[in-house]
Amino acid sequence: MELQIPAEVKGKQELVVTLDDTAAKYGSGLVEVYATPAMVALMEKTCLQSVLPYLPQGHGTVGIKIDVSHSKATPVGMKVTCESTLIEVDRRRLVFEVLATDEKGEIGRGRHERFVIDTAKFMEKL
Repeated sequence: MELQIPAEVKGKQELVVTLDDTAAKYGSGLVEVYATPAMVALMEKTCLQSVLPYLPQGHGTVGIKIDVSHSKATPVGMKVTCESTLIEVDRRRLVFEVLATDEKGEIGRGRHERFVIDTAKFMEKL
């Protein structure tokens, strides 16, 4: 299978932080600010959505590695934007740069890797 994904595909997702997105709700902290696990999930979703239109029928991607920093707290009610750029395609391995910002600036950045799978075959192996 040869992937036909254009170089430097970009993705963008936005959300408004709710109580369900907080560290207190996730159990990753005690305060009601945007949780690191929620930021990571938004980063993964942004990368996934950016390449889905280019994948063969019946294929998807799974996250295999993430290396990010979460550098600033974001309160409930503030908008968060995540942007991704596909920087490498190595057969079925995809590498992205990700950047998360809120209305006041950068809150996180890093790299994320995903692997292209045949969804039915993947589920059969479980």
